Formats: sequence, structure tokens, C-alpha cells
Amino acid sequence: MRDTSSLRPGQDTEPDIDPAETAEWRDSLQSLVQAEGAGRAGYVLDNLLGHAASLGLRARSQTRTAYLNTIPADQEPPFPGNLAVEERIARINRWNALAMVVRANQAHGELGGHIASYASAADLFEVGFNHFFRARTENGPGDLVYMQPHSAPGVYARAYLEGFLNEDDLAHFRQEITATARGLRGLSSYPHPWLMPDFWQFPTGSMGIGPINAIYQARFMRYLEHRSLMPAADRKVWGIFGDGEMDEPESIAALTLAAREKLDNLVFVVNCNLQRLDGPVRGNGRIIDELETLYAGAGWNVIKLVWGSDWDALLRRDTGGALARAFANTVDGQFQTFAANDGAFNRAHFFNQNPELAALVADWTDEAIDRLHRGGHDMVKIHAAYHRAVRHRGQPTVILAQTKKGFGMGSAGQGKMTTHQQKKLDDEALLAFRDRFALPISDADCLALKFYRPAEDSAELRHLQARRAALGGHIPRRGTQAPRLAPPEAEHWARFALAADGKEMSSTMAIVRMLTALLKDATVGPRIVPIVADEARTFGMANLFRQIGIYSAQGQLYEPEDIGSVLYYREARDGQILEEGITEAGAISSWTAAGTSYSVNGLPMLPFYIYYSMFGFQRIGDLIWAAADQRTRGFLIGATSGRTTLGGEGLQHQDGSSHIMAAAVPNCRAYDPAYAYEVAVIVEHGMRRMLDEQRDEFFYLTVTNENLPQPDMPADAGAREGILRGMYRLRSARGQAQVRLLGAGPMLREAEMAAERLLADYGVDAEVWSVTSFSELSRDGREAERARVLGLEAGASDWVRTCLGGSDAPVIAATDYVRAVPEQIRAWVPAAYRTLGTDGFGRSDTRAQLRDFFEVSADWIALYALDSLGRQDEAGALRARLNAGARQTPPWEA
Repeated sequence: MRDTSSLRPGQDTEPDIDPAETAEWRDSLQSLVQAEGAGRAGYVLDNLLGHAASLGLRARSQTRTAYLNTIPADQEPPFPGNLAVEERIARINRWNALAMVVRANQAHGELGGHIASYASAADLFEVGFNHFFRARTENGPGDLVYMQPHSAPGVYARAYLEGFLNEDDLAHFRQEITATARGLRGLSSYPHPWLMPDFWQFPTGSMGIGPINAIYQARFMRYLEHRSLMPAADRKVWGIFGDGEMDEPESIAALTLAAREKLDNLVFVVNCNLQRLDGPVRGNGRIIDELETLYAGAGWNVIKLVWGSDWDALLRRDTGGALARAFANTVDGQFQTFAANDGAFNRAHFFNQNPELAALVADWTDEAIDRLHRGGHDMVKIHAAYHRAVRHRGQPTVILAQTKKGFGMGSAGQGKMTTHQQKKLDDEALLAFRDRFALPISDADCLALKFYRPAEDSAELRHLQARRAALGGHIPRRGTQAPRLAPPEAEHWARFALAADGKEMSSTMAIVRMLTALLKDATVGPRIVPIVADEARTFGMANLFRQIGIYSAQGQLYEPEDIGSVLYYREARDGQILEEGITEAGAISSWTAAGTSYSVNGLPMLPFYIYYSMFGFQRIGDLIWAAADQRTRGFLIGATSGRTTLGGEGLQHQDGSSHIMAAAVPNCRAYDPAYAYEVAVIVEHGMRRMLDEQRDEFFYLTVTNENLPQPDMPADAGAREGILRGMYRLRSARGQAQVRLLGAGPMLREAEMAAERLLADYGVDAEVWSVTSFSELSRDGREAERARVLGLEAGASDWVRTCLGGSDAPVIAATDYVRAVPEQIRAWVPAAYRTLGTDGFGRSDTRAQLRDFFEVSADWIALYALDSLGRQDEAGALRARLNAGARQTPPWEA
């Protein structure tokens, strides 16, 4: 390590050519602070920086400060708790978290788990639990806390001390199936609201999703306040995340939104233990410096929590700034090495790098040096940072807390490259851990990994329970109670679709008209949250700009260019539309915030996120999966959907795969309706399921921009049931059907035309079925099959057999999606079955050319029908007309 004695504090390359002049400037600023306060000094400093910019000067880093704590020791508020007791509580939680993971892996080495992340973050959690994280009560909805997922064992350990979890629960960490079989409760690996619905509120296990969800959750709270749906409250959204997690694009994607919206109800705590899974986060740099620049540049209030109270005496003694210079010139890889070694090593390799540093600790023992804490392990410093964060106004706050990964694990893991994977400790390491934290556990109990819980009347439990009582009770805790809402009947808002009388419109136009009408309903209207990612005009939603306005926390501070038009662009503080700009990740995060409001706020909302179908599941599938785990309720509308309906856009916009991805999400009800009345029936059904019956599911509908004559809702009483269960007969054969044609979405019209041509040109009598959901049919089939196999329901029959049974006429299914979508029901089709789809890359051309290219048009459906019937002469003639001989390369390989 190089000598840094000639460098200025906070600089790492440039020597100070006039130290005396520099000192005068520093002294002048310090005098101003002492005489008139930090506010006045900050104003003068900002003024000087502005003047410097006008002179063409720029500070080397206006968003980076010295590698020191933001809050000086003399500005820290008094610590309000019993520090000694709270430190003992933290030590107990550390032990129980460690014992939980190690016990599980001694019994079953495949279970995994993590110790080191919570070891670094334990004190960050404890100060929050004891003094800041407020639970939901009858007097208020409480704070929201997004937990660092790898620290889940520590959160369970805390809940065990509170009495919210018991010893059997801890003994079944990552053993949910085993626990259920024993009539017990297992603990999920990471925060999972689906698996632990009364405990975890937010799923954060997929890195990066927690931060962006937290930002949009904080913004949605303001949205509800500004629309007068909830009273204004000093309620916070906390996010405790890892520094390695900040590499994920979603983690930083919405930082400017939070600053632009002045979300001072948002506090991030980034646990900077300087290490990710394989090694240092920034071995050759400093992640705290990088994150400070990032967050400050985005407009956040940054609080650096780097060094513990033990360093304060050294910093006061260091009048020449040698310590600050050494900090500024030590990279994270070296800090990690210091963390992994003892006081003697740190003396030799850090303090002995120059005489000034060596003199600072000349009278210190190696043991005293070893006890020097980083800021994230000092409850007093943490409290000061949290205290300032919750009182800051006008900006979101991030606390960058430096910790040691595997803190307290000694040679078994503290600061080591392998510490993230550490799941087992030998006897010596267990005893050393117990001794390091002075835990009152016998050798035998320690080696047996027994959980430790003090007596109910102990100082620790009395203090812990008192603090949680003052903050409203247990946390995390997920609420599920919300008022039921009875949605209006479709006749009131979709009459135009149910009795369309052949009027031409697209299904996208139809659902926008339905949404417009629903917004006027007194009960449901105020609860609807229309969400778009900068495509409202594309989907014909511009009329909503004037009707309900676009939400803006600042209102509209300008006169829009189109103010004179009927559909002018209108932003309003109480606007209802969330127009998120070009960010699918942000829009789906808004949808999740709105769709979980019934749980988070006790206020049911109904979000409709309308977007280009291609940019849904394919681009943001992980965020949709997290929304499903979070038990989100709402509608996802994949507009301009399919691979052949969006003619000129081509590969980048044509969706042929979202329905197969949607089918994998357990609580997603995915539909591909063809006609407007089908859309109306599905939307009505979805609203009833989610708002009235309060089912934790969401609905995905794909709609197109292809204008078609819209028929009336069939008079057949079974049509509604069929639409919802997945298929119904739209056109009967004149006699006994020779072939059955199944059409989904835009391919239904092609199937109808194929039936007409088969009858007119070949005398083949075909019936046509509208398939609104292959995935619902598949789910129904699996359930019926399982019931039969297990003997759970005598004679259980799936809907596909119910519809198609009684005939061996071949079945041809056509979809605008990949063949895997209709292949989902092959097992239950009681006849020869052929599937047509749009496998391969998209193309730009007309709809007719695209459907011919992908071999899904009416002619191709007719060809497969003739071939299935063995009518090869007629099929041959049709092949010639389709120029099939020139099609050596299938469309999915072209």
C-alpha cells in the first residue's frame, strides 16, 4: 500500500501544492458553520459551486464526499433504548439464525441457506425493529419493509424471540413439505408471500426486484393520498438491500423517478459488506463511493455510515488528516482482507503504512484494534442515520452502511471469499462464535445447536416486547382483510359488445371502451388504475387524458401544445392514469403496487396495465412472477398481440410466446379472446373473482388491433360458461361434423372462413369452436385427470372431453402463438389432433402474407382438415394453389 501522507483528505492522486491556503479555506468554512449553522454554510457552499460553474470550473466530484460518516459524532441524537440490552438481543438473534441454517444442513446437506448476509446486517435490522419499523394497526397502515432476502434466517430468529414463530418453525427452515406433513409450518428460503401468506409481505429473492418495487410502492402511496383515497400519513417504505444487488439494472432503474417525485417516504439501506457471492463487489474500487455518486447524482439524500464509534477518538486525534487520506486510498478488496484478519494484521498492514497512522494507535493493543467496528455494526451510529433519514424532507434517502460479511464468524467466514456459501461450522467455530458474542449457552447446547430464548421476564424479552408494542406489533406481517366490492354487471358497461350487431372494431378498442365506461361507475370507477408505458395514444386511450387525467405529483406546470384540442394532454395531481414512460419494468411495478393495495393498504384497487403484448411476459417475466408470488390482483392487457395481427412492425413487436409463459404462472388466468363479447364476459368474471370473491389471482388478456365485424353474444346459455372455462361451440355443423376446427384469438376468424370454404369447395361439414384459453383448458384437464387417478372424484371429466367427446372427427387447432400453446390440451382431445401456430421469428408484411407465411391462414387450416380426412386429391390441389412445393424450409427455421 502506497504512502498517502502528502495527499489531501478525500483525494487519491493529486498532492496539495499549498497546504496553508487549503487550511485557510477549510477554517473559513468551519467558522461559518460554528457561527451561523450548517444550513447557512450549505447555502453559501451551493452558491459558490454555482458561481464556479459559471466560471467554467467544476469540482472534481460534487457527488462524492470523503470516506467518512455523513453525520459527525457531535450531531448524533441520544440513543433512546437500552443499548446493552439491545446488543444482547442482536447477539441472540445472530445465534438462532446461525443455528437454524447449520442445523438444517447437518441433517440435510442439500437444503442450503445463508449465514453471512444476516451476520453483516443484523444490527441494521435490529435498530429498525426496535425503533423505526412500525406495524399496521387499527390506527394506521404502518410502514412497509422490503427485506434483504439472504437475511431471512435473521428475520425468522427475531420473530422467534417475539413469539410469532416457535421452535418447531425454526427447526423446519427450508423444509416446507416435511413440516406440512407433520402438521407443522415450514419456513421458506426467502421472503415468499405465497408460501407464508400471513408473514412475508414482499418477495425479494430475485435480485433487483425489491428496489424497483419499493420505489413504485412509495409512489403509489402518494398517488392514493393525492386522489384522496387514503389520508396523508407519515408512513415509510424501507428497503434493506445488498451492495452487490445494486448491479442489477432494476435496482437503479427508477432512482430518478423517486427523486423527481420527491418521495421522502422512501428510505433505502444498502448493506455494503463489500462482497457478493464470489468475491468483492468492487475489489479495485469502493462501492460506497460509486453508490454515493449514483444516488446523489439521481437526486437522493445520501447518508454514509462507514465507521463505528470506536473510530471517533482516532479521528479526533488525527489533526493532520492521515486517517481520512488512508481511507480514501484503500480499495474494497483490501478492506475485505483487513476484515478477514485480526488486529495484529491490521496494525502491520494498515496503520503501519506511514508514521502518522502508526502514531495514532501506538498506545493501542492489537485487541483494541481488532474491536474497531464498521458503521453498520454500531447501533448508535445506525440509529443516528435512521433518525436523520426519517426526518429528511423533499428527497428519498439512501443509507450506505459499511459492514463485514460474515461478521463474528471469525476464521470460519468473516470477510472471506467463500463466506456467502458457508452453511456448516465445525465445533471449534461454533464455540468461538458463542464466545465472540458472550452468549449464555453451554458447550453441550452450543454443539447441539440448540435455539436460545431468554425467560419471558428477562430484560431482553421485556424490552423487545415493549419496543414492538410501541411500534404496533409484529413485523413482518401480511394483512389480507379488505372490503369486498361488487362490480357492476356487463350490461351496464359493455352493452355495445354484447349486442354489437356486426359493427367493426378491434378487441383493443373494445376493452378501452369498456374501461372508459367502468371508470364512470360510482363503486368500481375510483378504484380502477389505468397504467400505460407511453402507449396510451397507440391503444386509443387519449380520450381518458381529459376524462380522468394523468397523475402527476406536481400537477401541470405548463400549457400543453395541444391545449386547444378535445383530447389534450392533461396532467393533474389527482389524475388517475399512471403514464410511466418507456419502462415496462416500472409500469409492472406500479401494477403490482396497485394490485396488492388490498393487502398493503387495506384498500382494494383494480389496475389495468395495457401494453404492447410483446413487451409483457417476454421482457419482464421475472417481475410478473414476483407479482404472482405477492398475490397481486388485476388485469394485464397484452394489446396489439399475436404474431400476425401487427402487420408492419415485424419481429421486435410481434408476440408469439407470451401465452405459453403465462401458462406457467399458477395464479395467472390467461385468455386470448377473439370477439368483444368474449372480452366483456372475461372482464366481468375477473372483477367478480378479484374484488368480490377476493381470490388471489390475476387475469392476462391478449387483444388485437385488427378491426373485425363484431357478432352479438350467442344466445346459447352455455356460451358464457364455455368462454370462461376455455372453449365453446361457435358454429355447428349442418349435420354430423366431419372435422372440428378450433380457433383462438385472431385465428378464430380464419377458422370460420376455413369452415365456409371447406363446405363450399369440398362439401366438408365442419364445426367451429372458439378457444378463449388453452391454458385454462389444460389446467382443468390436469385437475380432472389427477382426481380420477387419486380417486378423489368419481367420473371427473375435463372440459375438453365434455366439449369434444362423442365423436372421432379430427380436430384442427389454430393459434397466433407458438404451437406449444394448443399442444397443452393434446392429452384430452378424444380424436386425431393437429395444431397450427406461428413458431419462429416474426416478419414485417400484411396480415394476409404473414398468415400464409406461418401457415395458419384459412387455406392452411382447410389443407390440414382435408389431409386429416384422407382426401388427398383435394388436398393436393390445395397444396398446389398454396405453392407448398416451394416451401422446403419451415417458417420456424426461415
